[in-house]
Amino acid sequence: MDKDVLSTPGHLISLAARGFARLAEARLKRHGFGVSQLPVLVALREGNASTQRDLANFAKVEQPPMAQMLARMERDGLIERTPDPADGRSRRIVLTEDARARMPEAIATLMQGNRDALNGFSEAEAAQLVTLLTRLIGNLDRIANASPALEDR
Repeated sequence: MDKDVLSTPGHLISLAARGFARLAEARLKRHGFGVSQLPVLVALREGNASTQRDLANFAKVEQPPMAQMLARMERDGLIERTPDPADGRSRRIVLTEDARARMPEAIATLMQGNRDALNGFSEAEAAQLVTLLTRLIGNLDRIANASPALEDR
């Protein structure tokens, strides 16, 4: 195996993502949340989504895993499903008051984890990293959207 492959941005970003996920999972557990729930929690809190389909699109996951996550979140008292007043066949998903009340402290914990992980980075370096990663994610999204059968390559 070519040793340089372990120094590629893809590999290093993957290692960093796993490290952040482990850190976030451990810290969020104290607040009764999981790291995979974060996009759903934020989308619901900010009003960016309110249906299972909207949440799946927002979190960039398929419908079946989203349905499973929402079922667990409902079981754990984090969300409630309510009838959609505009469409009696649909259900809206909302955060419970308990989840909403716990979110600020959980987010503060996550933000501290980010500060800890960026220890030794200047503010300019941290901002540049965010800018570069945002551009990279945009490129990856464009590639995925332009080539739905990436696995055939």
